Order: sequence, then structure tokens, then C-alpha cells
Amino acid sequence: MTIDPSARIHPMAVVEPGAVIGAGVEVGPFAVIGAEVTLAAGVVVKSHAVVTGWTDVGEDTVIFPFACVGEVPQDLKFKGERTRLIVGARCRIREGATLNTGTEGGGGVTRIGDDCLLMTGAHVGHDASMGNRVILANQAAIAGHCQIGDDVIVGGLSGVHQWVRVGRGAIIGAVTMVTNDVLPHGLVQGPRGVLDGLNLVGLKRRGVERSEITALRAGYQMLAQGEGSFVDRARRLSEETESAHVREMTDFILSASDRSFLTPK
Repeated sequence: MTIDPSARIHPMAVVEPGAVIGAGVEVGPFAVIGAEVTLAAGVVVKSHAVVTGWTDVGEDTVIFPFACVGEVPQDLKFKGERTRLIVGARCRIREGATLNTGTEGGGGVTRIGDDCLLMTGAHVGHDASMGNRVILANQAAIAGHCQIGDDVIVGGLSGVHQWVRVGRGAIIGAVTMVTNDVLPHGLVQGPRGVLDGLNLVGLKRRGVERSEITALRAGYQMLAQGEGSFVDRARRLSEETESAHVREMTDFILSASDRSFLTPK
């Protein structure tokens, strides 16, 4: 066990031998820190939270009561292999959230980026990868093997099916089931996850130039109404566009995927 002298560990907390506790870390009463856990400087683990498994937690992340971070996957194929969870810096993991380690068959690592907010009851499954500044609202669930890009927002009570990719800057409305890949900057809503336009509010909030937003809107219309198949339209748009944001969208479509795409209405 390695505990920095500046760390504050409540006498009613359990820190197992082997854990690495960085400078300024705070661990509250009845919290449990497992033997293979590393808490970077400034991490706060509040009362009754559990951090276990082979788990690294980045600087200044806060884990709230009754969150369970680093438990084994909810996968019947998991046979106890040593797999990992990596949580980035400055994340907020709220009450009752659950984050699982990876599986051998899925690459062995579940990864959460920096500055993410996982609200009450949110779940991130095995081998999933989340980018930076992702927000999972209350009770949102990300299934195994999903890839969630930077700046994605997933609304409350929504679920993302295993293996689905959600592109950068997309937004998923509340009470939505997403079973297919979501384009970067897409807007998805409805019980069965219909692609219903672009996340224009998010683009403006992030300061994307008006010319890029105009190009994205035109590109979206071409994908929705152009000639040929969806992939054919994406390939043609990729060849014609000079917009970095449109190219990001077409590259996403033309890359390999285990799921089909939500297509524009």
C-alpha cells in the first residue's frame, strides 16, 4: 500500500493493501478502495462508494456515495480474467453510478475520458470507450463495447446498444433506445432512436464557425436526399467537401462498424 502523507483517509474507510493513494486524496467513511486501485492526486471518494478491481482514477475526479467503480463485467463470458478500468481527470461520478472493467474478448479495458459527468444511476459497460466531456444523464446506460465520442450528451433513461458508435458532439434525447451508429453532431430522439437533424445548439455552444455549421447542414441534406445508397452519398460528399466537420462525418460513415447507421429523415 502506498498512501501519500497529504491524503485524508477516514478511519472508518477500508483501503486494501496494494492500493496507491495520491497527494491530497480524500476517502470518506465506509468507502472501500481495492488492492489494485490507483487514485491520482486530488481524487475524492465519498462515503459508501466502492472503487475496486484494476482501476486507475485520474486527478481531481469525485466519486459520490454508493457509486461502484471497477467491478467485474456483467458478461456471462467473463471468467475472472484480469481486466482494467481507466477513468480520466476531473470526472464526476454521481450516486449509484456503475462502471465495469473490460473483458479479455473485448480488449480488456473500459476507458472514460476527462471532464465527464455521469449522473445518478448511469452505467458504463465492459470494454466501452468514452471520450472527453461526455455527459450521461440520470439512469443512462452505455452497453459493452460502445464507442462514445467527445462532447456527447446522453439523455436520462436512455440506452445505447452494445457495439454502437456515437460520434463526437452528438446528442441523444431522454428515454431513447439507440441500436445503430449515430453520426457526429447528430440529434437522436424518440423511443427507438430516430436521427432527427443536427445538434445545432451544441455546435453553437462549442463555438463552431457559422461557415462550418452551414456546411454541415448542407452535407446532412445531401446524405438525407441525395442519389444512391447512404454509403454512396457519404463517399461522394467526402470527395466534394472542404469542411473539416463534414469530413469528420463522412469518415465516420465510411469506417468499419459492427452496427448499421441511423440515417437522416
